Amino acid sequence: MDYKSGLIQDGNPMENLEKQLICPICLEMFTKPVVILPCQHNLCRKCANDIFQAANPYWTNRGGSMSMSGGRFRCPSCRHEVIMDRHGVYGLQRNLLVENIIDIYCLTCEVPTCSMCKVFGAHKACEVAPLQNVFQGQKTELSNCISMLVAGNDRVQTIITQLEDSRRVTKENSHQVKETLSQKFDVLYAILDEKKSELLQRITQEQEEKLSFIEALIQQYQEQLDKSTKLVETAIQSLDEPGGATFLLSAKQLIKSIVEASKGCQLGKTEPGFENMDYFTLDLEYIADTLRAIDFGTDEEEEEFIEEEDQEEEESTEGKEEGHQDSLAG
Repeated sequence: MDYKSGLIQDGNPMENLEKQLICPICLEMFTKPVVILPCQHNLCRKCANDIFQAANPYWTNRGGSMSMSGGRFRCPSCRHEVIMDRHGVYGLQRNLLVENIIDIYCLTCEVPTCSMCKVFGAHKACEVAPLQNVFQGQKTELSNCISMLVAGNDRVQTIITQLEDSRRVTKENSHQVKETLSQKFDVLYAILDEKKSELLQRITQEQEEKLSFIEALIQQYQEQLDKSTKLVETAIQSLDEPGGATFLLSAKQLIKSIVEASKGCQLGKTEPGFENMDYFTLDLEYIADTLRAIDFGTDEEEEEFIEEEDQEEEESTEGKEEGHQDSLAG
């Protein structure tokens, strides 16, 4: 590459240098490796290989192995015919000077640049470093970031596993507590049902006793009424007797029977209020309040509540005994 003649012909050496570092195929700054054609023009090896393959489509055999014969193509800059040997583009010499010029990295602008841009161009005030060093540094930093992210993902996965275990244990504990609570309420239901059956049986027993007594009285009075009715009918028939002797024989006994029947009218009766059942009353308000106050609490709170109830019962009992003693003393 004739840098000197280019710099002399062009009044702007920086612009001319930049043109000399542009690949005529991809129109970008050369990418390594950079090869020198016999005409001294430069190409990216990839671009050179592309035009060589286009000009020699049968150069590589079907098995992918390299052909024993070479090929040819024309330089895109000067149209000079370039003859290749069996190595193809890989037999061309690398332009290490151009590679060294373009092989730096602007740390300030974070873009690839060249040595001339650093000395004379837009990057002369910037901090630069060898491209390979930046590459290795960025690669190391990226590897560290990957390791950090993987470690973070492991921690997140550990937390997720812990939370999933916590969710499972929470469900199991909730199910167990619900079962225990249901069992306790089932016991309360059973006690209430048993007590309800007991109290209903006592009311039924009282009802049956009263009804039996009333039905017995009804039957006795009914029998007495039937007997008196028949006695009245006999007495009326006796009054119709025309003969005095016949009447006299039966009248005395009828009178005696009527007197006895009259005395037997008071067989018994129910006392006032006999039908009432209001003495079977329950004051369940305090129990209802207790049930409404049922709530979750610690065992210590339940023990304190039981102790307070026992203390209240003892104080109530002592008060009743003192009152009874005072009444006896009076």
